[in-house]
Amino acid sequence: MPRLLVIDDERSVVHTFQRAFQQQPDVQLLTATDGEQGIRLVQESHPDAVFIDLLLPDEPGLEVYARIREIDPKLPVVLITAGGTASTAIEAMQQGALDYLSKPLDFSQVKAIVQRAFDIRRVMVEAVEIDPLNTRDAPLGDVLVGRCPSMQIVYKAIGRVAAQNVTVLIRGESGTGKELVARALYQHSTRRHGPFLAVNCAAIPETLLESELFGHEKGAFTGADRRRVGRFEQCNGGTLFLDEIGDMSPPLQSKLLRILQEQRFERLGGNETIETDVRVIAATNRNMERMVADNEFRGDLYYRLNGYTINLPPLRDRGDDLLLLVDHFLAAANQDLNKKVRGVSPEAMAVLRGYSWPGNVRELQSVIRQAVLDTTGPVLFADALPQVVHATGATATPGVSPSSPADAWEVFLDQRIQAGAENLYDEAVAILEKKLISKVLTATKGKQADASKILGITRTTLRTKIQKLGISIHHVVHSDVGPQAGK
Repeated sequence: MPRLLVIDDERSVVHTFQRAFQQQPDVQLLTATDGEQGIRLVQESHPDAVFIDLLLPDEPGLEVYARIREIDPKLPVVLITAGGTASTAIEAMQQGALDYLSKPLDFSQVKAIVQRAFDIRRVMVEAVEIDPLNTRDAPLGDVLVGRCPSMQIVYKAIGRVAAQNVTVLIRGESGTGKELVARALYQHSTRRHGPFLAVNCAAIPETLLESELFGHEKGAFTGADRRRVGRFEQCNGGTLFLDEIGDMSPPLQSKLLRILQEQRFERLGGNETIETDVRVIAATNRNMERMVADNEFRGDLYYRLNGYTINLPPLRDRGDDLLLLVDHFLAAANQDLNKKVRGVSPEAMAVLRGYSWPGNVRELQSVIRQAVLDTTGPVLFADALPQVVHATGATATPGVSPSSPADAWEVFLDQRIQAGAENLYDEAVAILEKKLISKVLTATKGKQADASKILGITRTTLRTKIQKLGISIHHVVHSDVGPQAGK
């Protein structure tokens, strides 16, 4: 549960934060009325974001901010200002503070900036693990999972270039894990004690992206009611990740090129030249060579960004990495959703392996999570998978899809043994029971009395198994039960 610390002696400010998060039990709110109490809470409670009033009763807020930076330089800090203290807050932002809010506080603005602070804290602090040798013991957070040859090349590339102060261009389809690679580069770099900020160039309108990156002066455009410090200024001494760089407009490309060449820029609407020291990591899913040839992207900027290239393979080309990823996402979903799904049936695995995964690893994670939510027993069956992976036209990956039920069983057993299963007998029996009972119920058109007679068990036992295995009578009667449907 993320912790939010507010250091302010005004009751109205504390009340605003309490109102903002009273409906969010997943956020722990801590409060302090002076600097000393706030410093003590930072040391003892390790918050994930801190809001500090610049006018505290015992010492200036800027001094409290400086002390917090010494304790935890990666802790996002937002300053709360009164009418005449905005310039002081901007000075603090130039030293690494995340942002500032002016009193009276706006309810929705508070919630938005707190969420942004939590997101920044997570990507800076939570380590990205690189595929451990023992997947079963892997952490369930952010992990680069995979052992196929193309992923081994990725791991070697991260190790080779992380400590070098060069720009890196990460290329790959959407959902392949480009941000994880960027974070791994940052965490293994000499800049790991500095800030790490991410900007999605495709998600921010062109008119706002320039201000987001370079900042603006008060009055630079309609609505610019205060000076804004941009990401390049905030990220001084750290790493800036520019996602979807291929969507950046030509005017911004020129300004970015100057920063990469000279490490200097001007805020929008300003004349002051600002120097910075930022390492840029960029990512794209587009064909940059074609864009350069079509004059859609500056060639000189592309070559600057392309100081070193890391290519991420699509999931459909990663072979048996799918098994490792399924195990990892299954364990993570169990933990998040408080479920106990121990394995995936052969039929379900055959469906997963036969799908082309246009959304790559991100889509697989979503599919497994949805399927775990719909699973009532210890085994994830094919009918729990979202309809999209069953859709006609899902193409099998050559050389990896099981060609028969026996092959599917071999894949399932190998997968569970390699994962260190401890209840494989129960898992296998559950799969067979569901297949058998579904088949008999279909033959008897859902009549449990006839089904129990064929199976040789009592109706009470049959009802218990139907409930335990999550069998829907209506579904099995009105569906064609076949080996690929998992019924």
